[in-house]
Amino acid sequence: MARFLHISSVDRPDLLARTNPILERIQMKKNQKGFTLIELLIVVAIIGIIAAIAIPSLLRARVSANEAGTIGDIRAVSSAQAAFASSANGNYGFMTCLTSPSDAACIANYPANAPTFLDASLSNLGNKSGYTRSFLEGAVSGLAGQISGYVYQATPITNNQTGVRGFAGDHSGRICVTPDGSAPAYTGAALAAACTVIQ
Repeated sequence: MARFLHISSVDRPDLLARTNPILERIQMKKNQKGFTLIELLIVVAIIGIIAAIAIPSLLRARVSANEAGTIGDIRAVSSAQAAFASSANGNYGFMTCLTSPSDAACIANYPANAPTFLDASLSNLGNKSGYTRSFLEGAVSGLAGQISGYVYQATPITNNQTGVRGFAGDHSGRICVTPDGSAPAYTGAALAAACTVIQ
């Protein structure tokens, strides 16, 4: 008489899964490892929340850096103009004279190998650090490259994105600011007496 060996699904579940295709698919799904759709959506939501918090802070930091750099440049131009004036009988200079003072129109008998008053990168007007720079000269006084006064101003390229406030400095050494990004008021080649001065 033949004997049959009975194997239950409890003893060997893998044999039962091999004989039944539906059970085989269920068994395969249980062995697969990975993330569920809900887990992935939660991770994406967390990344979105972190980005929503971080991006405005980064934009504010960029605006602050642009404004600080612009104020520093205005101070550098004011210092260069004061140094130039001490060598030019109290007259100030065009931006080109600050970088090339040995030109005959700038300072008489200034040695060609002597240092300049301002770096060329600061004398180039236009866009820098999120601000548009401009230089307003007073009347020519003394040599052709010397002037009686000046206003160096900077306004944001894109208001509320590259900068918020407008700045200007003049021969008095004051640096004035406007809260709306416009250029501070001036008359001729001097800032208005009532401008808001940076402390």
